[in-house]
Amino acid sequence: MENQVLIFGHKNPDTDTICSSLVKEILDKKMGYENRKAVRLGNVNKETQYILNYLGIEAQDLIEKVEEGQEVILVDHNEFGQSVEGIEKAKILSVTDHHRIANFETAEPLYYNAKPYGCTSTILFEEFKQNGLKIDKKEAILMASAIISDTLLLKSPTTTDHDKKALEELAKIAEIDVNEYGLEMLKAGTDLDDFTGEQLVNLDAKSLEKNGVKFVIAQVNTVSIPDLLKRQEELESAIHNEIAKKGLDFLVFAITDILNSNSEILVLRK
Repeated sequence: MENQVLIFGHKNPDTDTICSSLVKEILDKKMGYENRKAVRLGNVNKETQYILNYLGIEAQDLIEKVEEGQEVILVDHNEFGQSVEGIEKAKILSVTDHHRIANFETAEPLYYNAKPYGCTSTILFEEFKQNGLKIDKKEAILMASAIISDTLLLKSPTTTDHDKKALEELAKIAEIDVNEYGLEMLKAGTDLDDFTGEQLVNLDAKSLEKNGVKFVIAQVNTVSIPDLLKRQEELESAIHNEIAKKGLDFLVFAITDILNSNSEILVLRK
């Protein structure tokens, strides 16, 4: 990977992280930066795999660390605790993100595009428009899928008018029915029967720290909260193990019903 600039999202990658890194590579190459390469920091989940299968493309390469001085671009995250091993000594060229800024420091100036939208891909969509770049069908599906995922079909309270406008335009280019395609995509990610409690707790988990307090916020999507809560004892045991293993003060585990747009929350402390 010598001389390549690596583009990646956070650990335990969700659909926005995978799709946004792929889209950022495409966007930068259209801008003339040929040495960009999208990679990932973890396994692809079932929802994201549905999208990749739909498009007939492979997931980007997996990396576990970066060497000192490696040039990188971050999407869908900025906190070093959510990033790759060695990030502190990497050279960060730019960040595109929709999260809070925390525990982030660089030795040199950089490009930083952060907006309080529901999805990173919405920001990338606007970058395509601002630079007068044409969006093709594959790119539109990647960005639309990310928006559908992060906003739960525009039902999430984090959804903004920017996300709605972007998804409407992208759906036309992608030639998809948002509700039909989106529901199938989200349902693909709710098949949880073959996951252990430990795997469920780590499917979409973000490690955070504030004022010396270490915690994790994790989430899974389902079409039946009661069915998943039948495994509550197993889930709580897995959560306690994660708290002990990672030295956490507490862990928040959200179980979200994608059909009815409601959640049940499990919060366990050390």
